Amino acid sequence: MTIVLSSSFLKVYKKRIRYNATLDRQYSNRVELFKENSGNPLIHDHALAGNKQGLRAFSVTGDVRVLYYIHDGTVYFVDIGTHAQVY
Repeated sequence: MTIVLSSSFLKVYKKRIRYNATLDRQYSNRVELFKENSGNPLIHDHALAGNKQGLRAFSVTGDVRVLYYIHDGTVYFVDIGTHAQVY
């Protein structure tokens, strides 16, 4: 599985996640689970609706989500943050 981090993702990742060691570690662990099996119940992967239709999300923690889409077999991460930040 190829994952591409968009420039907007990298910007908010640095701001919201990178400097929090616990969140950074949890993010890395959940991405590995996502790569192994996106259907793993621990990550709660789901399709989004409304103005986010076409995107999917998976959980890093109870409140932190990664928003992404898939195009031609490549996964594009577009946002990361708390539920309130990304929705």
